[in-house]
Amino acid sequence: RRKSRAGRSLENHVGALLRDAGIPHVVRADIQGRPDIVVPSVEAYRDPGFPESRLFVIAVKTTCRDRWRQVLEEGPRVNRRYLVTTQRGMSIEQMNLMHAAGIVLVVPKSVLSEYPASRKLEVLSLAQFLVLLASAV
Repeated sequence: RRKSRAGRSLENHVGALLRDAGIPHVVRADIQGRPDIVVPSVEAYRDPGFPESRLFVIAVKTTCRDRWRQVLEEGPRVNRRYLVTTQRGMSIEQMNLMHAAGIVLVVPKSVLSEYPASRKLEVLSLAQFLVLLASAV
């Protein structure tokens, strides 16, 4: 229960960041796999004419462990999903698996330096991610 509350709290914080940045989004969207956040809307996700490059499926997890695989079932219309986490660091092997599955990690700037440096693995700070979202919507 405590972990569930922590996860919901992080989800609310990410939602507040999106709201403050003026980025349209839906929390706990009622689509395939029930992703935590969809940008810009459920209607856009369901519209086959809406470009995938402007559609974002975002999972929010305090820690990843093996639970990151759940993200693969969320919003299957998109090939690239984003996973926002506050986890402090991760093994290069796990990051390689996530990268191969089309998952991009998004972490607070304060923990970004705790992730292995690799040219082929994309890890974004929350600030970089907000800029990416704002430019797409």
